[in-house]
Amino acid sequence: MALNRYYYPTKYDSRSQAISLGVKCTFISHQQKDKESAKKIADYLMEAGIDVYFDAYDSDLKIHHQSNNAKAVTDAIRKGINNSSHMLVLVSPNTLYSTWVPFEIGYGFDKTDLYVLCLKGIPKGGLPEYIKTAKIIRDIYDLNNLTGKISGLGKESLLKSNLIEGYNSYTNPLYNIMDGLINES
Repeated sequence: MALNRYYYPTKYDSRSQAISLGVKCTFISHQQKDKESAKKIADYLMEAGIDVYFDAYDSDLKIHHQSNNAKAVTDAIRKGINNSSHMLVLVSPNTLYSTWVPFEIGYGFDKTDLYVLCLKGIPKGGLPEYIKTAKIIRDIYDLNNLTGKISGLGKESLLKSNLIEGYNSYTNPLYNIMDGLINES
């Protein structure tokens, strides 16, 4: 199992330092009302061996939020993105009201491989304009493919090792928050 990158003893101050060392980590961007869904997705990726940065585990960030220290919050987010190779932006109707998700996308746009993950029921035309240029993950099937790619092990290997679950499995922990397979032909 992978870990939440916040707990990793080495933190990189610059993006180039993290890249030069081959760091693979996925920054989970989400609106606070979607925290439960974001945690399920972060846990799913960690079970597959992918390190994540998930704000709920960043105690410094929590303290900065509580003290309304916007500069320190911004610095913590930037450090999380700088330590990440990928960014997964969760999109739900709540995302439209987020103040931080657009900042995270803007900051991480040219620093990470950017993906947008649609939570259950998001229509194809329901994505905000500022994220339509990213690669779209519409369902569990697509997320499993991406997980295999990021891990370097491939989807089939992860499925055989039971590190991820099939898109059509009722026991998949993401079944209630993401569509299984969307056939858009």
